[in-house]
Amino acid sequence: MFEFQWPLLFLLAPLPMLVRWLSKPQSQDTAAALRVPFFTQLRSLGAEHSGPIRSGSYINLILLSLVWLALLAGAARPTWIGEPVAMPTTGRDLMLAVDISGSMKQEDMVIKDQNLPRIAVVKAVVNEFVRQRRGDKLGLILFGSNPYIQSPLSFDLDTLGTLMNEAQVGFAGNQTAIGDAIGFAIKRLRQRPENSRVLILLTDGADTASNLKPLKAAELAAAEKIKIYTIGVGATEMKIPGMFGSSFGARTVNPSADLDEDTLQTIANKTGGEYFRARNPAELQAAYDAIAALEPVEQEQEMLRPEKSLLHWPLLLAGALMLLLALSRNWPFAGGGKSNEAST
Repeated sequence: MFEFQWPLLFLLAPLPMLVRWLSKPQSQDTAAALRVPFFTQLRSLGAEHSGPIRSGSYINLILLSLVWLALLAGAARPTWIGEPVAMPTTGRDLMLAVDISGSMKQEDMVIKDQNLPRIAVVKAVVNEFVRQRRGDKLGLILFGSNPYIQSPLSFDLDTLGTLMNEAQVGFAGNQTAIGDAIGFAIKRLRQRPENSRVLILLTDGADTASNLKPLKAAELAAAEKIKIYTIGVGATEMKIPGMFGSSFGARTVNPSADLDEDTLQTIANKTGGEYFRARNPAELQAAYDAIAALEPVEQEQEMLRPEKSLLHWPLLLAGALMLLLALSRNWPFAGGGKSNEAST
């Protein structure tokens, strides 16, 4: 649909005619005399264009009028408005908090008999989860010794996935600040609609660096009606090869001995969420699949009508008319040619 944003500007269309009508020539009685040494030459030039109004003058008047109307059309902001497009009407405000402390480089996640670092598997699963959450606003917090807002809440899930892929173990320190990460999420989610505030916190250890204790942070989150889902990642058994990679001296250890499952379980319970244990990639994927099954909460529907400015068209027309007006002075029927011949 085509429309002018400021159509009242067309009320100025008769302005040039009004100015011409109200402008009166100055009286010769009050005009100051001006002596021009070359007055004879000026009078002869004026004689060339004197006489009755010629057809060229009418053409110039028409062109000037069209230029004025074209400029008015541009000032009135011509716009093409497209069909209404419905914005996402359902969704969640999901904040992802991912542990990138030093222990996340532990290679205890087995895929096809190959041990992979925890962070590599987490990146793959989180990115798949993000791709499935079209319509949700997602944000990303990375934490180690300190938490950082890597991506604010946004519908731009592609950028969030890129930032997740670029995360490196140890960038935020080698310790773990679970409580501070929850505190950062509270600041970002507290202004969002009550029924859509969700934090998904993934870690492989215990809180060792927070100023805000995890359970106190959970109480604050519960007061703000923020639901927290916690995921404890890391295998429970890992074989350490013996001398020269042989079975001699080999032993089995628990690489997740530092994981504080009780605290993660309490955080989830206090906020109405759930705790998931991910000992391998399959369990990690199952945890995010369970969270992805959350029922979306309806939000206020928003309609968007795309607009495209057409300002350039009346401006191009005005420019073309001005060029035509300049060229019209050399037209034979503009009155210049015959007068020049008569004067010669």
